[in-house]
This record gives sequence, structure tokens and C-alpha cells, in this order.
Amino acid sequence: MKLSIVHKAAALLLATGFAAGAAAQEATLRLVSAFAENGIYVQRLQPWIQKFNAEGKGVLQINFIGGPKAMPPFEVGNAVKTGVVDMALNTGAFYTNVMPEADFLKLTQVPVAEQRRNGAFDAINKVWNEKGNMQYLARMVENQPFHIYTNKKVEKPDLAGLKIRITPVYRDFFQSLNANVITTPPGEVYTALERGVVDGYGWPIGGIFDLNWHEKTKFRIDPGFYDAEVSLIMNLPAYRKLTPAQRDYLQKQLLALEAQNTFWAQYTADEVARQQKAGIETIKFDAATSKSFVDKAYQVGWASAEKQSPEIAGRFKPLFSRK
Repeated sequence: MKLSIVHKAAALLLATGFAAGAAAQEATLRLVSAFAENGIYVQRLQPWIQKFNAEGKGVLQINFIGGPKAMPPFEVGNAVKTGVVDMALNTGAFYTNVMPEADFLKLTQVPVAEQRRNGAFDAINKVWNEKGNMQYLARMVENQPFHIYTNKKVEKPDLAGLKIRITPVYRDFFQSLNANVITTPPGEVYTALERGVVDGYGWPIGGIFDLNWHEKTKFRIDPGFYDAEVSLIMNLPAYRKLTPAQRDYLQKQLLALEAQNTFWAQYTADEVARQQKAGIETIKFDAATSKSFVDKAYQVGWASAEKQSPEIAGRFKPLFSRK
């Protein structure tokens, strides 16, 4: 079934045509999104693509193929790895099937600009090149903590008896809080909430209105934990095929994209207010419990990373953590 889906997607994407023959001066990169086209992430990316193409005529262009209607979200990582597409807007949680280390990106606690300065980006790309056949290009989302959203009120950080929809991002953490965890694609969450298949879900502070989940959500647990990672990744052979001028242009535009990340702090504040207005109540713990809750999230996260890939987790942890 999965192979059939990938083959169909490959046929669709290859039919759009690519790319830079040996004599061509301009290359076109096919980009697919693991996120819905009406969601905030793609909405933020579209003006960047337009600017990229306007300024990159004769050098480099991006052909945006689409979102989950073009390719299922959990197949996007493998499509990048194998070159079915050249680039993707994706999150590590969606391509742990390609490389489990992709999930480690949620544990970053320093800004992306600092990650570029302190060697974290280089360390990430060493792993992405070797294990994923990918180049990690840019992180376009920051300051977007994850939260637990529920339809049942809890008095303490304990999810015993609750069925919570998860991705790999918070599987281990939610299980440490005694939740019964269920994995579904984002497109199935609304119906799962409506039918009582799940009692809640994990998701960043932003984006639930894009999916209409606010209609089926009663509570948000504060504080948030981890930081949502949404990034551009690229097939490594396609990246290496670029000319120096094309690669320089790509890098210039990627840095410009990351420079817009100041947007997310205000977006977080706006989303909190919007959720409150929509009737979503905030569950807050006392200061000591809140600190313990967040500390536990990172302890569980790093313990899982070290169990999965001790050498790589050991490399990443000092570069990802606050000093």
C-alpha cells in the first residue's frame, strides 16, 4: 500500500518536470509540504517562495507541488531521501521512519541563529548527510512550544485513563505521564475527537484553528514544552548538483527566511488570546510543579535520544541545550 502511494506520488511529481540539465543556467527545485496548504506554516512559506522565484530568475526556482493531497505527510521524508522530490517543508517527527535522529530536533533550546554559530547546524548536517541522504537547510519555526490539549480536566501532570493522540515528538513523555497513546495523521484528529476515539492530543501552541480542532477542545495544559521544529530539507544529491552560484543564492534566501522567525513570539501570544476567546480553558500548575513538568519533558526526551542513538545524542545535547 505504501509503495503504491509513493509510486503514484512520484509519477505526479515527476510529471511536473525538473530541473537543470547540464547546459541549463536555471534549475527548478520541486518542493512538497508535509503540512496542509491552508495552515500557518505553508502560508508563511508562500511569500518566501514568491520572492525566491522573483529574485532567482535565471538562477534557481522553486516549484511548490502542494501539501498532503500531493503526498501523505509521513511519506515526505522518504521522498526527499530518494529524490522523488528535491525539497520539503517538514518536521523531524514525520520522518523518523527514515532516520530516528530527526526527532531530536525538538530538544533544541537555543535560537536557530545560535545553532548556526555554535556548530549545531554543522552537526545536524553531518548526520542528515550520512543517514538521511539529505541536507538540512533552514528552520523556519521557533518559539512554538508544544502543549497537551484535552477534553477532560486534570488537576496534576497525570494523564492516566486518557487516550491522547501523539506523534513521535511526545510519545515517550506522554507515556511517562501515564497516557494511553494513539497515533493518527493530523487529518484524522478532528473525527477522532468527535467520536471519542481520543480525549486529547499534543500540538504546538499555534495551528489548531487551521484544522478546526478548537471546536472539539476544552482545555490546554500549561506550560508548554519542547519547541516545534518545522524546517526545509533537501535531497543531498540535488543539493550537491547545484552550481556554486545557485547554492549561494539558496543560502542567501534561507537566511532571509530564518530572519523572519521573530514573527513566532507574537504569533504565540495571539494564539493564546484566540484560544481563550474560543472558550479553551487553561490548566495551570503551581510554579514548582510547572518546572518539574518541563524538566521531566527534557529528561525523558534526552533519555530516549540517548537510548536510540547514544553517540549522536551525546554530540547534540551540549549544542542544543541552554548554557
